[in-house]
Amino acid sequence: MLKMQIIGNLGRDCVVNNVNGKSVINFTIAHTERFRDAQGNNQEKTTWVDCAWWTDRTAISQYLTKGKQVYAEGNPEVRSFTRTDGTNGAVLSLRVREVQLLGGRGEGGVPVAGGGYNTGTTGAAPSGSGTDDTADDLPF
Repeated sequence: MLKMQIIGNLGRDCVVNNVNGKSVINFTIAHTERFRDAQGNNQEKTTWVDCAWWTDRTAISQYLTKGKQVYAEGNPEVRSFTRTDGTNGAVLSLRVREVQLLGGRGEGGVPVAGGGYNTGTTGAAPSGSGTDDTADDLPF
C-alpha cells in the first residue's frame, strides 16, 4: 500500500460532484518548496496535486475554498495522458481518505483541536470559537 500526506493551499474552491449516486469532492492542493540552487539563487518549485474525496460528508465543502491551508492523506495515483502536441504528460492525484483544515492565507495555522475538521475521527463540523482550553495543560 502506498500512502501520501500533503500539506498545502487549495488552488481553487472545491467542486462537489455526484457520480453514479455517490458524492465526490474534487479539489487541488499546491505545495511550494523554496530552496537555493547551486549558484545560491533562491528558487521555488510548486507541485500541484489533484484530489478526489469520495464521501457523504459534503458539508465540509463550504470550508474548502481557494487559499485555505489543508492536510490531506490518501493513496497516490499517477495518470498519464497525451497532450495536444503529441507529447506525453502525467498528473499526480490523490484518492483522499482524510482531510483536516489548517487555516488560510493570513490566518496562520489553526490547530485541529481549535476548529480543524478531522474526517477520520470525529465527523463533527468545525467549531467557530477557535479557542483551545487544553493549551494551558501542555508541559512546554
